[in-house]
Amino acid sequence: MPRVPSDGEDVSSIRVSLARSGGTRRPCVRLPDDDALDGRVESGRCDALGVSQGDLIRVAIDREEYHARVAGDSTGRLLRGAFDNRRLAREAGEGTNRLVEWLDANGRGPGDSVVLDVVVPGELYGLRIPGERTVYDANRGPRSSLADIAQDVDE
Repeated sequence: MPRVPSDGEDVSSIRVSLARSGGTRRPCVRLPDDDALDGRVESGRCDALGVSQGDLIRVAIDREEYHARVAGDSTGRLLRGAFDNRRLAREAGEGTNRLVEWLDANGRGPGDSVVLDVVVPGELYGLRIPGERTVYDANRGPRSSLADIAQDVDE
């Protein structure tokens, strides 16, 4: 599996905002609309994030890989959490929210920003504190048919 640095030419880095969504007091990551990426791309080239509301993606935080569901509200797409497996990412309210843990540990909250790295569009993304550098294991997820079987097993 190839290792890719966050400042490598194959990774696009986008500045994203933290917000609150709905009735929760927990911070979430606000994903910009694809047509609003101009001015947010810090390095690399990115015309679209490659995700839609409802997608399940992998998110690397502090060199650990988690699973997240792309949620949405009246103002756009967001990540409300990152969890240890796909099932926990699909079922709200279960499992430890690793995104909230990481934000708390780094003193980040609504109004602050973090960097979203697009490692494998549509599959793997990374989150990091602005100015920090990390390395990602840029492995692709299973082919669609295998992912469908795994999803059926999870349910």
